[in-house]
Amino acid sequence: MKAPGVSHALEDYLKAIYQLSEEAKPVIAAKIAAETGVSPSTIFATLRRLAKEGYVTINRRKEIQLTDDGRKVAENIVRRHFLMERFLTDLLELDWAKAHQEAHRLEHAISPEVEERLAKLLKNPTTCPHGNPIPGARSGPAPKTIPLSDAVDGQQVELDYITEGGERDARLLGFMQEHHLVPGAKVQVLDVAPSLGMMSLKVGEVEFSLGIEAAKKIRVH
Repeated sequence: MKAPGVSHALEDYLKAIYQLSEEAKPVIAAKIAAETGVSPSTIFATLRRLAKEGYVTINRRKEIQLTDDGRKVAENIVRRHFLMERFLTDLLELDWAKAHQEAHRLEHAISPEVEERLAKLLKNPTTCPHGNPIPGARSGPAPKTIPLSDAVDGQQVELDYITEGGERDARLLGFMQEHHLVPGAKVQVLDVAPSLGMMSLKVGEVEFSLGIEAAKKIRVH
C-alpha cells in the first residue's frame, strides 16, 4: 500500500536505502547518491526531508537507517517490483533484463487490490526471478550465503540469488541467463585467477569465464 504523502521519487529513495542495507552496511549518503544517480546536494536535501517525516534516522557518523515506517514503505515497493518481475518473466516471457527495467516503470502504479490478485495469479511466489526474497512472502531465517567470488578452486556451490546491484547490470543479467546461471543452478568452480580478475566456471556441461567483480554480485551456498 502506498503511504499517504510519499511520492514516487521518495519511494525510490526508500527502496534504495532498503536494498543497500541488505547488501552492505553502513549506508551513507554517497552510496545512496551513486545508487540513485543524483547529486550530493539533492540527496542531502532528500535525506533531511525523509528524516523530518520520520522515514529515516541519521546518526552522528552520518549512517542512514530506515525507521519502522520507512521500512514498511520500502518493503511494499520492493514487493510490488518483485511480483511484477515474476509476472513479466513467468507469464509474458520477457528476459531478465527487460523484466527488471519494465517492473521499475510499473511498480508505482500497482494498487493493493491488484498486488493481492497478482500474487494469487502467480501462486504466491517467495522470490523474484533472480532469487531475492519477496518481502512478506517467506517466513523463517534466510539461508547463509557467500559471494560467488569467495568460492575456491574445485568447489561446487548452488546459486541462491543475484544481488540488487547485479540486477541493475543488464549485461550481467543477460550473460547469466544465457549461461543458465539461475537460482538453483549447481555451479562448479574450475579455477580462480585473482591476478586476472577472472573465474572459470561450469554449469551442466558448459564451461565459461566470469569476472570476479561480477561474481561478487552473485550469492551462493
